[in-house]
Amino acid sequence: MALKASPDDQSHLLELQELDTKLRQLDHQAKNLPGIAVLAGLTSDADSLRIESAEAKGALEDAKTELGRVEADVAVVEARITRDADRLQASTSVKDVAGLESELAGLRKRQFDLEEIELTVMEKLEALESAAAAFSTRQAELQARIADAAAERDTALTALASERTHSAANRATIASKLPADLLALYERQRERYGFGASLLQHGVSKASGVKLLENDMAVIRAAAPDDVLLCPDSSAILVRTSESGI
Repeated sequence: MALKASPDDQSHLLELQELDTKLRQLDHQAKNLPGIAVLAGLTSDADSLRIESAEAKGALEDAKTELGRVEADVAVVEARITRDADRLQASTSVKDVAGLESELAGLRKRQFDLEEIELTVMEKLEALESAAAAFSTRQAELQARIADAAAERDTALTALASERTHSAANRATIASKLPADLLALYERQRERYGFGASLLQHGVSKASGVKLLENDMAVIRAAAPDDVLLCPDSSAILVRTSESGI
C-alpha cells in the first residue's frame, strides 16, 4: 500500500530537510575552520623551532665544555710558567738556566696559542648564546600566537556548537510532529541519497536541480494530494506546493 500523508505534513519535511542541510553545513564548518589549519601550521612551526632550539642549546653546551677545557689547559700552562720562572730565578746552573729558558719559551708559545683558541671559542660561545636567546624569543612569540589562534578557534567552535544545538532542537520539534512512517521514509531516503525531501518548483526538483520529464510530471499530476511521491532523480520525497507548476 502506497504511503499517504497530508500535504501539510509533507511540507514540514522541507523544514526538516533545511535544518538537516544546515546541520551538515555546520559540521563541515566545524571540521574545516580556517583557524584549525592556522593552528596546525603554527604547531608544526613550533615543533620545528623546538628541534632547532634544542640543537642550538646542544651546540652552546658543547662550546661551554670546550671553553672549560681550554681554560683548564691555559691554567696548567700558566702554573708551569710560574713554576719554571721561580726555578729560573733560583737556579745558579748555566745548564739548568738554558733548559728552563727554552722550556719557558715553549710554554709561552703554548700559552699564546691556547689564548688564541680561548678567544675563538669565547666568540663562538657569544654567538651561540645570542642565537639561543633569539630562539627563546621566537618560541615565546610563537606560543603567544598559538594561544591566540587556539582562543579564536575555540570561540568559533563555541558559536557553531551553539547554532547547532539550536538547529538540532528545532529539528527535534518538527520531527516529533510528523507521522512515524513518513519520518522513517524521510530518514531512510536521506541516509541513502543525501536528501530526504525535495521541493518541486516549476517542474524542477530542488534536490537534483533537474527539470522532470513530462511523463514524470504526468504521474505527479495524477497523484492524490496526500500521496507520498519520490523524486525520480534524487529519490527524495517530492513535496508539492503551489509553486510546483502542476
